[in-house]
Amino acid sequence: MDSTLINEEGLDEIAREVGVGHEVAEITERAMRGELDFAAALRERVALLAGAPTSVLDTVRERLTFTAGARELLAAAKAAGCTVGVVSGGFHELMDPMFDVDHVRANRFEIRDGHITGKVAGPIVDAAAKAASLQSWKRGFAAAVGDGANDIAMIRSADIGIAFDAKPALRESADCVVPMRRLDAVAALLGLL
Repeated sequence: MDSTLINEEGLDEIAREVGVGHEVAEITERAMRGELDFAAALRERVALLAGAPTSVLDTVRERLTFTAGARELLAAAKAAGCTVGVVSGGFHELMDPMFDVDHVRANRFEIRDGHITGKVAGPIVDAAAKAASLQSWKRGFAAAVGDGANDIAMIRSADIGIAFDAKPALRESADCVVPMRRLDAVAALLGLL
């Protein structure tokens, strides 16, 4: 989802809203470049949100913007009879209301008394979980689209792996690269438009 179906990194946006944006964005960027273990970096970023009211999630969700061509890609895939899944290192609390897809897997914030506790609830959706999700949802030919190092295993496990406006680590592992921020280009590449 983050920086692929939407233009923003959801966790970074929440962090900005609660006043720890710079610290979280720095950790996010290092994790996306593959310099930090994703799970450890996620825990570190979420810990910085401890005490934030859950109302911040609604505020942030309202300002998230779809990447150009995202709606067209999703609609074209559904019209072609494709099964569409979104697996993300982001959070269900931001993405669930945004997408009408067949499968969704993401992280969840631990929430108590209307506040984010600073912990992730349940297992972390990391690179291995992304690849496993793709394999469990796969029914025939599978295409995967991603933008960061955390997507490498998923991209490699797909029949065609597409690096979308991606970091160098992912571009090197993908079957093809879409360098522009237009997801309808992905739809065209897959013959859906």
